[in-house]
Amino acid sequence: MFILTTFSDLVVIKPQDFSKPTASAIEDEINAKYANRVVYNIGLCICLYDVQKVSEGLIGYGNGSANVHVTFRLIVFRPFKGEILTGRISSSTPAGIKVRLDFFEDILIPGHLLFEGCVFDIKENVWIWNNEDTQLYMDKGELIRFRVENEKFTDQTPVNPTASAPPPPPPPGAGKDGKIGDGKAEKEVQALVEVHKDPPYQINASCRDAGLGLVTWW
Repeated sequence: MFILTTFSDLVVIKPQDFSKPTASAIEDEINAKYANRVVYNIGLCICLYDVQKVSEGLIGYGNGSANVHVTFRLIVFRPFKGEILTGRISSSTPAGIKVRLDFFEDILIPGHLLFEGCVFDIKENVWIWNNEDTQLYMDKGELIRFRVENEKFTDQTPVNPTASAPPPPPPPGAGKDGKIGDGKAEKEVQALVEVHKDPPYQINASCRDAGLGLVTWW
């Protein structure tokens, strides 16, 4: 579930932190920058594990901060394929079941990777496993055991949301030039555009083998 990953980065220690021991100031800056953040193709950084190498500090021009090159290791959450984890159901949709851990919530069990016989009840907003003559409900908040199938990283670099998407149709009442009355329809068009953002790191899982599913079942 957790791995150690080595990083090298420039750590800036502000003048107000000069009163701290150097090791503590460096640790605080690293944790402030990396803790609880996803690094693309690396995983979710949890916290600093240790510092391996520190260069001499150089005072930055104009601000008086000390710039230090540091090599360090972080504890990173990145489960391997096939690993069995336990979390809680956070929500259910026709697409599948969302699961959260105490520190991570972007886990999806797609409907086609649930037990054979599972159906989604729209009225109850819950997945139900029809096991022979028994209906087993996968209610929100229940502990569920699942297997990691794959992972997906999404680059979160800011982009123009309209650059890669085709322009939406003009709002009602707009002319050929996209104007409504004396003004342009840009605000109306923008209101019609909904940009769906994928999480920076998502785990796709399955729940269709013996021993998996709600913990109370086994």
